[in-house]
Amino acid sequence: MERHEPYMADVPAQIGRYTVAGRLGSGGMGEVFLAYSPAGSPVAVKVIRSDRLDEATRARFEREALIARTVIGTNRVARFLDADPYARRPWLAMEYVAGATLLDHVDSKGVLPLPLVASLGALLAEGLAAVHDAGLLHRDLKPQNIILGADGPMIIDFGLAALVDASQDSLSHPGMIIGTVRCMPPEQAGGNPRVTPAADVYALGTVLLYAAAGHYPYDGPKWQAIAAQVTNPQVAPDLSGVPAALLPLIESMLAHEPQDRPTVADVAATCAGLVGDAGLTPADARWALVARTAGRSPASAAHRLSPSIEARLAELLAATDDIDRSPLDGPPPAPVDEPAAPQDRDGKPAETDRPTPERPAPECTAPVEPSAAPSGRTPTPRRRPGRPLASSRVADDLRRQYGVQINL
Repeated sequence: MERHEPYMADVPAQIGRYTVAGRLGSGGMGEVFLAYSPAGSPVAVKVIRSDRLDEATRARFEREALIARTVIGTNRVARFLDADPYARRPWLAMEYVAGATLLDHVDSKGVLPLPLVASLGALLAEGLAAVHDAGLLHRDLKPQNIILGADGPMIIDFGLAALVDASQDSLSHPGMIIGTVRCMPPEQAGGNPRVTPAADVYALGTVLLYAAAGHYPYDGPKWQAIAAQVTNPQVAPDLSGVPAALLPLIESMLAHEPQDRPTVADVAATCAGLVGDAGLTPADARWALVARTAGRSPASAAHRLSPSIEARLAELLAATDDIDRSPLDGPPPAPVDEPAAPQDRDGKPAETDRPTPERPAPECTAPVEPSAAPSGRTPTPRRRPGRPLASSRVADDLRRQYGVQINL
């Protein structure tokens, strides 16, 4: 049985156990919201378009979500926190990272100097190594998925890996291909869903190319034209503007054949060497990257909850039970038959509160009764009748605090 989240003015008041503060962005995969855990930690919750998923993809999403929670050994990947693949609109919660994307930074402030591109590459390669060590791939690495935070670059949207190439029409999905095909390796752009870690190496090469030169290896007016270039071994990538010292590395990362690309460990080592050649230690280079891209010392970053959000979280804690339980902690919901319509003593259909044109459905969603919950699954807390609508003022305050636009 699918669970339904209450919506207020097309922004959900709550997603799973997370209290929503406002929308951060939207795209071809769905929408992303800034929300808070019951304890007050900011999270980025992505609500996936339900038409992107069939039952097989939901099951794959659940399997990868369970594995994703075990990724350790890096602070370069936004942590995967929670997910519900079987909700009416599936969602996943990730660590919230404040900052601009690499795409926005380069487009507004220009490319990065060689030592900082090398630092960026070393840090991101370490993050990808931890993901690969867990037996997972990112599959959609691109400048939009790199957040330049107060502690350095962070990879986001890692938890969406299960959805990127799950459907046969993923290359033609409106809004998906425009932001992705320019960073896809030839094997993925050619429709092969069984990619290897070498696919992430290629995508990282496109990220470093954009950071160093401000463009992608291939471009064109339509995704079909770009894909045709990417998959053609006779068409070399555009590496114009890349510093000479960085050119051999990026050229090897963008090799047409997966086996000709370096490993992420090789990329990290080469980038660290380039940092050393510039007379910097890796730590100094990271601090310089942060100063250039985040505009402040990492130690100065501070996040404070507004009183309004604290009040809403206190209300949530007082009004619900089992809010700390993840949908991933139980088995997926089993299909259930529709309950029989109630009847009166004469066997005739009984009067119900079913909405009619004269009697519309109430705006608030009533709590789910225990009998309606899937076997073994804890009902998702619902908004109680009478809860006020989300404050647009709070959402505006949060946008000013964090100043981030996440692109799906």
